Amino acid sequence: MLLSFLTLNNEIVACRRCPRLVQHCQSVALVKRRAWRDWDYWGRPVPPFGDPRAELLIIGLAPGAHGANRTGRMFTGDRSGDFLFRALHDTGFASQPESRSRDDGLGLHNAYITAAVRCAPPGNQPAPEEIRACRPFLERELEMLNRVRVVVALGRLAFDVYLSILKDGGLIASRAAFEFGHNREHRTAPGLPPLIGSYHPSRQNTSTGRLTLAMLTDVFRQARQFVDN
Repeated sequence: MLLSFLTLNNEIVACRRCPRLVQHCQSVALVKRRAWRDWDYWGRPVPPFGDPRAELLIIGLAPGAHGANRTGRMFTGDRSGDFLFRALHDTGFASQPESRSRDDGLGLHNAYITAAVRCAPPGNQPAPEEIRACRPFLERELEMLNRVRVVVALGRLAFDVYLSILKDGGLIASRAAFEFGHNREHRTAPGLPPLIGSYHPSRQNTSTGRLTLAMLTDVFRQARQFVDN
């Protein structure tokens, strides 16, 4: 199993399917932000992170330009990760409440973090064709993660991409039956793990109060119930 995940991760990092995204990741890595001018930016597609035998699967949108695109690890080094890992730590899924670099010692307990798109997109807005090009990676992860008991989708895009995989695989008849909402639970089909939607912990949501730490922690408390029961 570990070899399969290693192979997938290597393929993700080497992927060059979307020229616009490749150019953007490299450009950000060269220009940098003043606060991170001494960093050697990752500047490539970002692989998933976590336990291959996880019972909690977390799907995000895409790497942040100066977060995961800088550090090389999902949700690491930006405000989104500050919120996410504090909530995961409070609910027992992460070993520490913050993530600053991919070698900071943080570990996930029974959780696996991936994304709908593996490259940082301009304006955090991947194009439809870029989402489609990246989807096979998530499809393979869903096949390999055979112990998952609950899926948390961070944001509508991740929610829709996950449902599109189920629909195209003949597991659900339509995506329309599943309405996105924060901390809304869906039973998609017999034998599949429940799906919980959550607002994405982006700066836009957290700075406006649309998503608070307590709201995000409640999502993972709900996920914890599925894992423990």
